[in-house]
Amino acid sequence: MTEQFAVGDHVRWNSEAGHVEGVIVKKHTRDVQYKGHTRRCSEQDPQYEIKSDKTDHVAMHKGGALTKL
Repeated sequence: MTEQFAVGDHVRWNSEAGHVEGVIVKKHTRDVQYKGHTRRCSEQDPQYEIKSDKTDHVAMHKGGALTKL
């Protein structure tokens, strides 16, 4: 099981453009439609919407891709 995060946590993840930092704005524990795709989520394996500090872009990632700052 990966580390659990909470709304408001400041995190870092790796993207095509390099490391990005942002704040978790939503935690999904049920399957959700996101940018035209079904993202599989559960209580044990949630996915997180994170707003980038620099660009305000919102990305969705699993906890295993995130590092808490």
